[in-house]
Amino acid sequence: MKRLFLLFIAFTINSIQAQEVKTLTYFQNDTLKLDLDLYLPKKKANEKTPVILFAFGGGFSGGERTSEKDFGMFMAKNGYAVASISYSLYMKGKDFGCKGTLTEKIKAIQIGVSDMWQATSYLIENADKYNLDTSKIFISGISAGAEIGFHASFWDYKLMNLYKRNLPENFKYAGFIGGSGAIQDINLITKEKAIPMLLAHGSNDDTVPYNAGSHRSCPTNASGWLILFGSYAVYNHMQDLHKDIELITFCGGGHEFSGYLFHEGQQYVLDFVNDVLKGKRFESHLIVPSKKVKGAGSDKYLFCE
Repeated sequence: MKRLFLLFIAFTINSIQAQEVKTLTYFQNDTLKLDLDLYLPKKKANEKTPVILFAFGGGFSGGERTSEKDFGMFMAKNGYAVASISYSLYMKGKDFGCKGTLTEKIKAIQIGVSDMWQATSYLIENADKYNLDTSKIFISGISAGAEIGFHASFWDYKLMNLYKRNLPENFKYAGFIGGSGAIQDINLITKEKAIPMLLAHGSNDDTVPYNAGSHRSCPTNASGWLILFGSYAVYNHMQDLHKDIELITFCGGGHEFSGYLFHEGQQYVLDFVNDVLKGKRFESHLIVPSKKVKGAGSDKYLFCE
């Protein structure tokens, strides 16, 4: 009987905290319709909610916005809205690897980023309807989605946006959460444009470079050669700028850790967002030994030995 009572209490608490999920069309034209799933916490009508935009991974050729619904539910239960977006899979049926074309790779990122900007604009325009705090919009993603997040945060909006220009002047995301992502030009991250970041990456990732390197580890003579600056390069750059940055390194790990923050590491995301909104300053590097290669000496970074 006591156990049943405790289960009833747990169910009641969970119901109180349960969130609402809305599927909304944020962009549509004659050839394209893009939706997002908006996870909303139960809050008072006059209480504005910070929001986290999320982009899934899949090499710009696959993946679904529903893949991280547990992350959306978790954050909503802890008082945050999450908007998990669909975006254009421009590379579907194309080669996004070494035999692909550099210009096509960049175009895929640009289209995905433009979609993310459209989703951001949509949420800002409809903020009152869903009680969203437009001064506290975070951006996040896994792998290709993290590349969208990086570039959406630091690319020149007026120059790179492919659609309607309707973001507020001087708009800036509140922070970025990236799993195994990278940026094309690290110099886009300046002291003025830098935002707090939480990054996670495997140090031996041969898909998206952990440090500075080529995408998919392509040789320099490959048609799809693309230089990228990964999480560790960004971490060092942010340190030089004296800006807030947290990095989780999985020593010896590969691209399989790209979803860590949104699966096993959800609490890290919650703590990060809480700290940013409280105005805390931080700089940390959490080094996680990889069981897969423990003792193998296969990692080139001294802090992994």
